[in-house]
Amino acid sequence: MKFELEPIGVVDAMRPHAEDDFWAGEESCIKLAEAFKADAVAGLDSFSHVEVLFLFHQVNPADIVSGTRHPRNDVRWPAVGIFAQRARNRPNRLGSTICKIMRLEGNRLYVSELDAIDGTPVLDLKPVMAEFLPRVPVRQPAWSHELMQQYWLKRG
Repeated sequence: MKFELEPIGVVDAMRPHAEDDFWAGEESCIKLAEAFKADAVAGLDSFSHVEVLFLFHQVNPADIVSGTRHPRNDVRWPAVGIFAQRARNRPNRLGSTICKIMRLEGNRLYVSELDAIDGTPVLDLKPVMAEFLPRVPVRQPAWSHELMQQYWLKRG
């Protein structure tokens, strides 16, 4: 079974290329496609955060991984399946990030700390509701904490 998705918008951001770290403080604008008017996001700014689902559009299909690999190709970390990491070269090239909503201006949504680059197709937006977050403590392996140490830091 195959599905076709039509982007609902595009990311307008400062970064032109994917990078692994230093996403803190980044502000991006999600410009909705012309088919969507401001009423499509009406009320979204009453939430503090939004989950942005997007396509890693610069990933070469030949680079997609379907099995195991070392996260960031770093042998210090264990080889784990692609679904046990958040790498961009995954089978459907889907990304998901929870971002702080900064403001709405018509059909433009400004967010902070969206780890998507300029021109990234946005596939969906979902308001973040506490009831959809984990209801128990989150558990993750030590290597993932190490991998993420600089991800949400400011560059510099």
